[in-house]
Amino acid sequence: MKILFKTLRSIIYLLLIGSAVQVSIAQSSVNNTECIQCHDKHVSTDAYNKSVHKSLMCSACHVKDEANTVDKLLKGKNTCVVSYKPMNCATCHSSVSKEHETSIHNSERLPVPCSKCHSDIHKITSIKNDKKASALLCSQCHEKESPYFKSIHFQALEKGNNDAPTCTDCHNKHAISKIDNISEGRSFHTQACMKCHADSKMMTNSNVTTIAPKTYFESYHGKNIRLGYPEKVAGCADCHSSHSILPAKDTNSTVNSANLTNTCKQCHVNAGTGFSKFIAHAEPNNSEKYPLLFWVTLFMNGLLAGTFLFFWIHSLLWVFRGFVEKKQNRNARDFSGDELRTGNAVKIKHKVYRRFRPIHITLHIFVVTSFLALALTGLPLKFNYTSWGKTLMDFLGGVSSAGIIHRIAAIVTFGYFIATLVMSIRFLFSKKTSKQTFFQRLFGPDSLFINRKDLSDIMAMFRWFFFRGPKPAFDRWTYWEKFDFLAVFWGVAIIGSSGLVLWFPEFFSYFLPGWIFNMATIIHSDEALLATGFIFTVHFFNTHLRVEKFPMDFVIFNGQVTEKEMLHERSEQWKRYKDQGITEKYEVKKPTPIVWDIALRLFGLMAVLIGSVLAVLIFYSIIGSGLH
Repeated sequence: MKILFKTLRSIIYLLLIGSAVQVSIAQSSVNNTECIQCHDKHVSTDAYNKSVHKSLMCSACHVKDEANTVDKLLKGKNTCVVSYKPMNCATCHSSVSKEHETSIHNSERLPVPCSKCHSDIHKITSIKNDKKASALLCSQCHEKESPYFKSIHFQALEKGNNDAPTCTDCHNKHAISKIDNISEGRSFHTQACMKCHADSKMMTNSNVTTIAPKTYFESYHGKNIRLGYPEKVAGCADCHSSHSILPAKDTNSTVNSANLTNTCKQCHVNAGTGFSKFIAHAEPNNSEKYPLLFWVTLFMNGLLAGTFLFFWIHSLLWVFRGFVEKKQNRNARDFSGDELRTGNAVKIKHKVYRRFRPIHITLHIFVVTSFLALALTGLPLKFNYTSWGKTLMDFLGGVSSAGIIHRIAAIVTFGYFIATLVMSIRFLFSKKTSKQTFFQRLFGPDSLFINRKDLSDIMAMFRWFFFRGPKPAFDRWTYWEKFDFLAVFWGVAIIGSSGLVLWFPEFFSYFLPGWIFNMATIIHSDEALLATGFIFTVHFFNTHLRVEKFPMDFVIFNGQVTEKEMLHERSEQWKRYKDQGITEKYEVKKPTPIVWDIALRLFGLMAVLIGSVLAVLIFYSIIGSGLH
């Protein structure tokens, strides 16, 4: 009996549950039917059953407002029997709603509710993956952007290429950002394009070149974007337009040769026809398309590699040989018990002589200051893809501030270059300075020009490196000092001339061809890297960091050298001065003031420290990511 009773009870419960479900379904069905009976003029049953909402009951969107009931007197008078809360699409579309909350379409300036685009919720059909329908929907409000329908993008869509972008590919569907002329908005002009054009697989499928993103970020415009200052430069859309994008061969295209100068004039107001001939997306490594740029790049790379290879090997050999010599001299002093004399067995007196005049010291201070300023403001652009590059640029106050500093330093550089050129001309041609002929002055021991002795000194130095002979005896200038001096002439001439072209492109565009600007960019960048790398490694080692001079040779800041240093490092100059009887002419009677001495030492040490840190950052970046 107990089993029978439990069975009957289970059946009764199931019947009750089934009845409740049927009643609920029946009530819902009745409620939907009741809605249609009154709203049949506004809602088509057929259209609703074909819409994306066909599976929903009316009450899914029209929720009863239990707090506001309808007056009983109104019931039965063609009025809804209940009140309803305002429709809230977020009930079902929560993620979309969150995107819309921060959208420009939810701003005070441009309030666009869901119903503006999704006008009738009872007839809505899906346009998912229908890019043409999306564009038509947007164009109902954005009539000014109608040129899109004649663009290469829309033409591709009509041909069946679904990779071609429509409005929502660039602007998103609901999370639509404000586009303005401040940093975030300006970056959109480039980032929106990069979504597709940086996708090599997509571009290959669409038969579109993939070189544009790479070459853009190698340009001044692209480097500024990476550094976080897009508001200062042109993005993709500024040249190619935002919506009316057409092939370059199309006469209506903004980048058509007939229209390109006017396109450039949007930013570069005084640009000439040569300005628009600049090759915006040039490939310097492509010898077939750009042979001139290819050979310039190859030459600069060879110059970089050859210079660094020779002098780095030279420095490394010197590190080892200098350490050995210092150790040998110390052992001879500490263990031999003999009186230490120079190689010429001359007893050293404690005297100080003048090596550099005040004009030389002053010029060198200008050289150091301007060179560091140029390096600090230029290297962030060269290494724009690094975190330290962006940090340094931000520290300098941004690209505008860095540009001002860079140009001031360039003016100082031209100043000391001209002063040095005048001094060199005076040295070579003035009869007041010497009675020697031009060639005697040019190749003489006081000249900074290369002569035969320098070649023999180089060979002798390498023999000394390998313990094959004594260290050569030098005169007033060593071969590495001459190289430093002549490199300034080469560097200022090359970096300076290319820098002027890039500084005043609009002026030079009236009489120079556009490809000159591409060449100037390559030369200026690579020669600057050569200069900074050489100064911060080779020059610093030769002058300050080698064993004999570490941590710094102060002679360039006070102009003085001891007799011991003269005999050890420039014995031939000392012998020549002795033979001529002019040593007293160069003898210094009073030391430099202590305040001046301390100030310049701190200045010199700071310069060496800054340069060394920059050298480490350069090497770290090149090894980690290469040159971009």
